[in-house]
Amino acid sequence: MATLRRLREVPRHLLVCEKSNFGNHKSRHRHIIQTHYYNYRVSFLIPECGILSEELKNLVMQTGPYYFVKSLPLHELITHEFISTFIKKGSCCALTYNTNIDEDNTVALLPNGTLLLSLDKDTYEETGLQGRPSQFSGRKIMKFRSEESTMMSYFSKYQIQEHQPKVALSTLRDLQCPVLQSSELEGTPDVSCRALELFDWLGAVFSNVDLNNEPNNFISTYCCPQPSTVVAKAYSCTITGFILPEKICLLLEHLCHYYDEPKLAPWVTLSVQGFADSPVSWGKNEHGFRKGGEHLYNFVIFNNQDYWLQMAVGANDHCPP
Repeated sequence: MATLRRLREVPRHLLVCEKSNFGNHKSRHRHIIQTHYYNYRVSFLIPECGILSEELKNLVMQTGPYYFVKSLPLHELITHEFISTFIKKGSCCALTYNTNIDEDNTVALLPNGTLLLSLDKDTYEETGLQGRPSQFSGRKIMKFRSEESTMMSYFSKYQIQEHQPKVALSTLRDLQCPVLQSSELEGTPDVSCRALELFDWLGAVFSNVDLNNEPNNFISTYCCPQPSTVVAKAYSCTITGFILPEKICLLLEHLCHYYDEPKLAPWVTLSVQGFADSPVSWGKNEHGFRKGGEHLYNFVIFNNQDYWLQMAVGANDHCPP
């Protein structure tokens, strides 16, 4: 019976939705992107689009490399040379790789030079450092992301590998899309869908879920929320790797300029997912895995420069900013 009760438990989540305009001087879109440091997947969807412009495609392909450094001693991150070479000259992020945030020792280096240590009890006592208990109850491979091209030479005495983000491009045909109104987050019955319904739908689209709701489909009975419209083509792009906030800002800016010329698409979306086992979500807000490890955000960009912003974390995390 205890097992059955655990199976019935559905993980809770926190979802915050808001709307604004990119021209509003109080808009928070840059702050939200710039303080979400550890991004591993960025996806965008453009309805009524069959092919990307060369400019946008080049931007996607030039997201830039990231690096794996194996068996890196932690003290290397606090040397004067490292601070002068990377921290003071630009944006540099680092995160331990292949660790479970709720079980293992984890290290994260923020772009501002803050070094975060998430340690188990024994390691914490050995260090002699002053800290605080986590609300979520050695040497590792570290994953780096930097704008500097000197990373390979700086860590040449260690095992370092350069990796390029993976890019997946696809054209979706006859895609049933929700009807949205930029001024109505809660939607209007028989007129437009709610922001929450769009959020669920996007998750299904980016996960390649069949949305036909056919009676013989035993995997998923999910279907597009109503009201909806069918678009002949929609372009989907997903970038997977270690992606700096600066690159995401550039991508969002380019998508905003998508409407500089008349387009059929009433809206486009940009979705960003963080590493499930990063010690923080936004800023220094502590993050844990528990049952999901999610911390993500999504922009819905409308043709009048209005936008919706949706931010989600697990229920044990701090509320998104």
